[in-house]
Amino acid sequence: MAVDFGVSNTDIVWRAGAVTRHESIPSEGQPDETRVRRALAAVDLDPQYVAWIAVTGGNRALVPSIIDGCTLHRVEEVQGIGRGGLAMAQRDAAVVVSAGSGTAVIAATRDRARHVTGTGVGGGTLLGLSRLLIGTVDPTEIDALSRAGTDTTHNLMLHEVLGEAIGSLPVDTTAVNFGRVARHAVSASREDTAAALVNMVGQVIAVIAINATRAEQMTDAVIVGHLADMPSVRHVFELVAQFYGASLLMPEHGGAATALGALLVVQDRLA
Repeated sequence: MAVDFGVSNTDIVWRAGAVTRHESIPSEGQPDETRVRRALAAVDLDPQYVAWIAVTGGNRALVPSIIDGCTLHRVEEVQGIGRGGLAMAQRDAAVVVSAGSGTAVIAATRDRARHVTGTGVGGGTLLGLSRLLIGTVDPTEIDALSRAGTDTTHNLMLHEVLGEAIGSLPVDTTAVNFGRVARHAVSASREDTAAALVNMVGQVIAVIAINATRAEQMTDAVIVGHLADMPSVRHVFELVAQFYGASLLMPEHGGAATALGALLVVQDRLA
């Protein structure tokens, strides 16, 4: 079993025989014995009957080494992200981008993972700005609003700024996020504002992912983390990848990648 203590979500991956399962619950407080027990309870497992637990994520050092006779193995988050992303994408090497509350970018191979860059822009940014501008932090609502709106109410397009395309970017893509609002007041719906926010956050992460992949001389970027659960964000990722002729892979259930990676790391340690 493995538990990934994220800022917003706690992800749990466990194996029963040949079947691997995943559950996600909201994060509450610092990682400790209580949070480990809460994770166990969420998937109806008793620590006495669990062979071992891999723990990863922020402040994992705060959890005890043993709970009810069950040993807890700490795994560096970078290792969990790298191993889990590769496993989900079925790749031997890739840049793995963990798009959670913030964004971490990991260059990973089967035997090594290292942090190469990242950004504070992530799901937490999207939720925080959504609270300020459209009065909600519900990802499902933000996603629905975004897909019903248009970002051009807020954003300036290339054809407006340059009058032409540039490089591989078409004339109808973003030149300046929220640039129209900087020029003059706009009458924007909640849907339009949500679309502009999703567009901005998604573009920042996708461009960083693509640039890091090229800098590391790798072929694929794998985007994991719960931000990619939102169809509207995935669409932005796909558009940016298309514009730059890049490979951005988004495996299903990517929010479980770090927990899965931690499980695989400990499994190898004990083999």
